[in-house]
Amino acid sequence: MSVPVRVLVAEDQALLRASLAALLGAEPDLEVVAQVADGAEAVRLATRLRPDVVLTDIRMPVADGIEATRLIRAALSDTRVIVLTMFEDDEYILGALRAGAAGFLLKDAEPQAVVDAVRTVHAGQALLSPQALARLLGPVPPARGGGIEGLTPRQREVLTLIARGMSNTEIEEELGITRATRRSHVTALLSRLGARDRAQLVIAAYELGLVRPAQQGS
Repeated sequence: MSVPVRVLVAEDQALLRASLAALLGAEPDLEVVAQVADGAEAVRLATRLRPDVVLTDIRMPVADGIEATRLIRAALSDTRVIVLTMFEDDEYILGALRAGAAGFLLKDAEPQAVVDAVRTVHAGQALLSPQALARLLGPVPPARGGGIEGLTPRQREVLTLIARGMSNTEIEEELGITRATRRSHVTALLSRLGARDRAQLVIAAYELGLVRPAQQGS
């Protein structure tokens, strides 16, 4: 039997926190190792328990989800973080992703979407809906890392497909490349753009203008 994915839930609303823990704990391949009500406690317990995935609210007392994400990712490079938000929190999303979050999940998501999200980020994928990300980003700031001129044409193609939400397998099939080649391109992109993971590659693609946010109401 495979080892279950260990999850820490950080949410200041007691009822939602308990509901999330019960939902995830009911899955045979998931194990909730801790429930906390603030960001500072999330960092403390994550550092001690070393969970595979942290599911955290953005707005929490003591330390918010962005600061908690930054500290957890700095201490635990293998721990993936999903931030929970509502659309009222739009201005915080980009900051959370830049802090190292693997993606975000809306609080009104279906229960199965929450379960799938944990499995998705644990498998190394970014949890980013291109449509939702476009709505959240709006006008994007200039890129912080290396410019687009430092990328090869193939790397630009791979980055664009990542930003469009394609899985690794879909990228390989779309471009007719092997898994090893795709991995090589992704590794190069991470290095050249100063990105931690695929979530930050999506941000870079928007910043570099390879994909554009959709207009509101379109």
